Order: sequence, then C-alpha cells, then structure tokens
Amino acid sequence: MKHPIHAFLLATTMLAPATAFAQAAPAGGQAGAPAGSVVSPQAGQPAIDAADPAAAAEAQQDQVEVSTPGGANTDDIVVVGRNIPNAVRATPEVINVLSTADIARTGEGDIAGALSRVTGLSVVGNGFVYVRGLGDRYSSSLLNGSPLPSPEPLRRVVPLDIFPTNVIASALVQKSYSVNYPAEFGGGVINLTTKAVPDETFFQMGGSVGADTVTTSELGYVYDGGSRDWTGYDSGVRKTPGFIDQAGQNGTSLTSSQIIGLNNAQTTLLQRNNQLPANLSGELSLGSSIDIGTVRVGAIAAAGISNTWRTRDNTQQSTDDPTGILTRDFRTVLTDNRAVVNGLLGFGAEFGENKIRWTNLYLHDTVKQGRLSRGSTANIGVGADGIQPFLVQNTSWFERELFDTQLVGEFKLSDQFSLDARGAYAKTSRNSPYERSFTYQYNPAIGDYQNNLSGLQAASIAFSELDETQYSGQANLTWNVPFDRPFAFSVGYAYTDTQRDSSRYTFQYSGPNNGPVLGAAPQLRPDYLLSDYVIQAYGINLRNTSTGQGAAAYDALLRVHGAYAQVEGEITDGLRATTGVRYEKATERVTPSGGAAGTSLKNDYWLPAVTVTWNFAEDMQLRAHLSKTLARPQFRELAPQLYQDFESDRLFFGNAFLKDSQLYNAELRGEWYFARDQRFSLAGFYKRIDDPIEAVAFFPAGSDTLQTGFANAPRAKLYGGEVEVQKYVPLDSLGDGFFATRRLVAIVNYTYTKSSIDAGDQLIASPLSVGTSPILRPANILFQDGAALVGQSDHLVNLQLGIEDKASLSQFTVLFNYASNRVTNRGPIGGGGGTRLPDLIEKPGIRLDLVARQGIKVLGSQFEIKAEARNLTGTGYREFQAFDGATVDINRYKLGRTFTLGASVQF
Repeated sequence: MKHPIHAFLLATTMLAPATAFAQAAPAGGQAGAPAGSVVSPQAGQPAIDAADPAAAAEAQQDQVEVSTPGGANTDDIVVVGRNIPNAVRATPEVINVLSTADIARTGEGDIAGALSRVTGLSVVGNGFVYVRGLGDRYSSSLLNGSPLPSPEPLRRVVPLDIFPTNVIASALVQKSYSVNYPAEFGGGVINLTTKAVPDETFFQMGGSVGADTVTTSELGYVYDGGSRDWTGYDSGVRKTPGFIDQAGQNGTSLTSSQIIGLNNAQTTLLQRNNQLPANLSGELSLGSSIDIGTVRVGAIAAAGISNTWRTRDNTQQSTDDPTGILTRDFRTVLTDNRAVVNGLLGFGAEFGENKIRWTNLYLHDTVKQGRLSRGSTANIGVGADGIQPFLVQNTSWFERELFDTQLVGEFKLSDQFSLDARGAYAKTSRNSPYERSFTYQYNPAIGDYQNNLSGLQAASIAFSELDETQYSGQANLTWNVPFDRPFAFSVGYAYTDTQRDSSRYTFQYSGPNNGPVLGAAPQLRPDYLLSDYVIQAYGINLRNTSTGQGAAAYDALLRVHGAYAQVEGEITDGLRATTGVRYEKATERVTPSGGAAGTSLKNDYWLPAVTVTWNFAEDMQLRAHLSKTLARPQFRELAPQLYQDFESDRLFFGNAFLKDSQLYNAELRGEWYFARDQRFSLAGFYKRIDDPIEAVAFFPAGSDTLQTGFANAPRAKLYGGEVEVQKYVPLDSLGDGFFATRRLVAIVNYTYTKSSIDAGDQLIASPLSVGTSPILRPANILFQDGAALVGQSDHLVNLQLGIEDKASLSQFTVLFNYASNRVTNRGPIGGGGGTRLPDLIEKPGIRLDLVARQGIKVLGSQFEIKAEARNLTGTGYREFQAFDGATVDINRYKLGRTFTLGASVQF
C-alpha cells in the first residue's frame, strides 16, 4: 500500500499554501500521474509503477516527511508536463532539505551539527544556526510548522543542538520568504518535522561511547552537587529557599541566621579530577501502526540520554587601551558536564488524503560547570616572584527544559479545497541556582591567597530563574482554482502569544558592618570560609546587590496577529509565479522591576513577497525573488538585567531602547538537475537591513571586565553568492562483488557573503542606556562605517565525499568544513578619550571529520555500527582583537579531537 505521507507531502504543499501544479496536464494530454504510481524521480521520465518493488524502493528514497503551514494538500506535483518529486526543484521557493538519510550521512548526533553541512549555514556558539552569516535573530525555528519558545534567555530561537537526530524526520531550510511563514524571516526559516506514523512496527535501541583528546582522562575541575547530577536533574541540594525570593523581590539583605540555611559545601567546594570520564549516550525508539477500516493510526515514541564532558583551558584577556596594552590577563580552566534527556511521544491518523498528528516533545539540557581562573589586572600586576595576584573560583548549574505539545490537522476537503490547522502550547524554563563566585588575592606578607570578603576580595551568590509560555494557532485554506492552467489561491491566519517571567537575584558576602573579615578566616578555602561556624562567629551577612546590576526581575510579552493571501499559478508554459502579502500586527513589551526603563513596541507591517520560476529547459530553471521581512528585538536584548552565558563565559546586558529591524530581500538562482538526485545551482542574493541590531562590547563603569550590550546600527547591506554541486558516481564498472552496488557521493557547497554597516552621525541609543531615558550617541562612535555585520563570515565551505552502498547500510564519509573570520561583538569604547577599539573577531577555521556506518544482519535483526572521528585538524577556538603590533585574546583554547564508537539494533 502506498504510504499516504509520501513524496514530501508533497514538496510545494510543504512550503507554500498552494500546490498550483497538482493538476497540470502532462505532455501527451494525459492528466496527472497514473493512479497507484509513485512520482517519477527525474524530469522527463515516466512515472514509476508501484508494483515494481525495485523501482518503488528507489522512489521511496525521495520521500521526505515535512509538516509546515499550508501543507494540507498531498497531490503529486506536475510541472510543465513532468512529474518532479525533488523537493528542492519542485517548490516555488529556495530551500534545502535534510532527509533522515542525509542526516545519518553526516553522522552528527544533533540537528545543529547536521545543518552546518547545508549551503550557507554555520553554527555559532551553543547550537545556534546562522543563515548566510545573519544571526539567529534573523531566522526562525519551527517544529512541525509551529513556533517554539527558547529556553535560552539570550536567544529568540531554540538552540538546535538540543534536538537529537533520532526524533527528527526531516530538517527544511527555506531561504526565500513566502508569506505563509511568520514575518521574522531575514536569513531563513528552519522547520523541523518529527517522525509520525511509522511504515511498519519497529523497536530500536543503541548507545555510544566517546573520548576527547583534550578532556577525557585529563585534568578538570568539578564539584559535588547532588547524587543525580549525572542525569541533569537536581536531587534537591540546589532548592532555592523561600527567603531568597522574598529578599530578591523586596531588595533586602540576609542575616547570618538565614545564610546558614543555604547549601554550602556541595555547591561550593571545587575539586581536581585528574581523569575525567568518557562521553556516554543511549537511545531507544519504537513505533507501530495499524489499519482500522479506512483509517491508519500509529504511534511513535523515542527517548535518549547523554552525558558528556568538555574542558577548556582558556586564555582570557581584555583591554580598554587604544594601543592594546592589557588591562586584564587571566588563564581560566572550565569543565562542563552536560547531561541531555529527550523524549518524544507522537500519535497519528491518516484517512484518505487527510492527516491528524499529535506530537509531544520533551527536552532537558543541563550544564554543570566548574571554573578556576588565575591572573592579573592593570592595577595589580604579576609580582616580582611571578605569582599571579588573583585566584577566582566559580561553580554553576544551568538547567534548561522545554515541553511542547501540538495538534496538527491536514485535510483535503474536496478536489479543489484543502485546509490545514495547527495549535500548540509550549513551556520553557531556565533555572540557574547557586551561581557562586570567589575572588582570592595573593598576600606576599603571608605567602598565601586570602579572601576577607571586602574590596577586590569577594564572594557572591546568584539565583536565576526564567519561565516562558507560548500559545500559537494557525489555519490555512487553499483553493485550487479550476482554470486551464494551474492556479491556486491561499489565505491564512496565525496567532502567537509569548509571555516570560525572569528574575536574577544577586548577593554579596561581607564581614561585620560591611567591613572585612579579619583573623585567620580569610585564608580558609571557600566552603570553610562560608561555613556555619565562621558565618556566626564573625557575623557575616549577605547584601542584596540585585539592583546594582540592572533590574532584579522583568516580565515580557510578545503578541502577534498575522494574516496573509497568496496566489500561485502558471503564467505560461514553463513560467510560474508565487505572489503574496502578509499583514502582521505585534505588541512587544518588557517591564522591569525597580523603576528601570521598560519597552513597549506596537507596530504593524505589510510584507509582500514574489517568486518567479522559469523552466527554460527540461532539466534547468531560473528563480527570481523579492520580499520584505522584519526582525524584532529579543526579550533578552531589551531587558536591563545582567545575564551570564556559560558558552562565551561573558556577561550580557539589554538595551530597552531597541527597535524593529526591517529587511528588503532579493535573490536570483539558476538550477540544473542533470540526473537523478544530482544538481548544480548558482545563486546571488542581496539584503538591505534598516536598523539592524548588533552586539556591542563595553566596559561597565569602574570595571575592567568586558560585557556585551546591544544597539541598532542605522543601516546595513549584505550581498553574495552561493554554489552547490551534488554528484553520484556508480562504481559497478569496477567489477562485481564489493563495487557492484556502491557509489561515490560528492556534495560540495560554497557561500560568499559580504556585508557592511552604514554609520554616520545619526544619533542612536547607546547600550549603556540604563536609565528611563536613552543615552544618545552618534552612530559612528559605536560602529565603524563599512564594518561587517556581527556573525557574518565572508567564506563558508562544506564538502562531503564518501562511498555508500545502495543495497544495504554501508557508508564512509569524509566531511570538511571551513568558515572564515567573523565579528562576535562591535569593539568597545576605550578609556581616555572615548576611542572605539577594534571589533572582537572569531576564527572558526577548518574542521575535518570522518564518519563510518555499517549495517549487519544477525538472527533477523538489523545492527548498525557507527564510528566517528571529529576535528581531526585539531582546530581550536579563538576570539581576539587585533591592534597595531598587538593581539588581545578574548577567548582562546584548544578543542580536542573526538572519537566515538556506537552501536544500535532494530527489531
């Protein structure tokens, strides 16, 4: 039986509300594809008879499951008299698609890693995907066509490295805007589709073990925590006492009797571990389906857990001097123990050409971090004996959680009308209790480090909590108009309501009457220094410093109403167009506590989009695209609250006076499909961005610690081109046996992008605007005219070269990736005259990976063995500033070569 979820649902039905070409007459006067057939895999070839098992199996490889707005119609697509199942070709927009097979070939364990192999995409930081060098604020992430809130306060979208590949059926990247998608679309939209109704009953389980040459069996710094920390769930040792919330909300300090109610040693004592463990992971999935009359129902479930380690021996420097003389020079060793738990439970029903799916997704991602630093500052340098004057210890726990439930219905109401509707509820949270920091200073008189809880010798604790809920719903109706030529009209409405509550309460330990602690106590290690005995004996108190670091709490709201209309039709033979307009009205509000400046943005936009495709030859086509889109500020970019990012190891602070960015997009692309699944494409693109939001580094008053804020640049432009080739070479000409069913796979893509900021003397709100009114500064003080946008690499190269067996599971793939230097932050304003310092630059460099997969049948069960070797070039991480004759390493550390061996079995 032909599976109803077939041939990409099919292609255009996934990406635009209309499937205008479902009824086009093929050459020779026959209408549509023959009944009971699968769509032909190559233009100009006849349809494949499903009764032919070999042909049907080959055609099945083209089928990719995608759920997206406007995807209700599942008719076969016929363009200029030809069946074209290739989604990349058949859709009216510019897309890239990773099927289950594509994802498996990369060998990546998460979707962020797999997407880094797509043309024009790069992964920055902790799983955030940049499209053509534009930051994640210019892209959107969808799950089965519905939006997701992010558990990461600094971002608008979900970090994609928390999505394991075993629960994802496909990953679609659309780079040209169509109005059925939300308007926040600058670089593109990434739509993940979870697996739904399985073709047959299955049960699969597997696991892996991995080693990192920099981390595994090497030195790291850890702390005890709780007995369940290895799972990523706290056992109760970090439970926040009620008096912390009361003190935080009221702005009051804590007494000695309250302080002893805090957990101490388990969250404080940092210890050496000379042999850090290996990386471990395990997963299982199962599913089944049955036919009940004419209805096919099914269920699928998946779960996984992983525990990984990473140590970074990091050089961290900064300067506010225009000549590059260091004002801060530290060596920091950070050890992250990351535990990820995921689960998926889905139910589906298919009857005729109608589908209903209910998907429930759960993700829990925790990083337990120990951090030890030693270094000097400009005011207190290295002593004559060579001993660094400061020793800083941090212990942290960053726990993120996401739960999402969504119901999707895709209905074929008649031969002419189709409807899809979806509703979703999602809740994310980020909990970071007991963020502890201790600064010890070397005292030559006693020959030891000490901490007297005064001045530069400090101890602090912070409690952060964030909760966000999102309700969303949308409906799309498509009318395939019965004209002589294919023509479809679509309308839709979407609603999203996102609400966030966030708090960060910080406290500083101090001695009696806010003075130093004297006697022998300052020489005690951190857990003894803050023991119950010392706290009571010396009268130590805990001062509330929350308001000194911005707002202690804020709540935020983003409510969006969107409606669109779109027409898709064939103008003449070989020429088709998709034209539409979207109207969006949004209210975005951030309300901080303590009288800090808040934000209230109320805007509405008309956003047109048009794409024209010309099939000027049997296997070639040309696309042209124009559109207007926008990018709203993220909550965290607006909130005047300090935030610690564990990945960049940097503090961030919002700017309440940001405004929306508007983008004007153009693209021209040529495509040549010279054989089955093989193509060549060449594209050029251009974007103009009004009021782009940029990350700007700065030094807070009285501090030599670099922080990051945000500001709107007046305008920027971005242009470039990309080329992609996908080629398969059969090896059967080399003889029978090993080469009979094998082929070479070569996939290479290159993207060139150039961007520049236009900055004159226009007045803009400085990232240092912390009061109720903005601090206005000329744009060319914060931005260098002509500088590249933050996050944009001029060159991106991806290469996949491998050999695979078409008849069985056997693959060996070499993966090469290169990204050129990119800006992470605009340069800070230096001291002594307000000189703008050089931008902060990241050097991603090159990576070389090897992935091998081999299937083995044992006693009727399918086993898979997978071996991976990552970062064989040993490329490290470097973020720096370049001065004349000097280089300042903001973050610089080695990245290990990783080796992983895994196995799974399917029954």
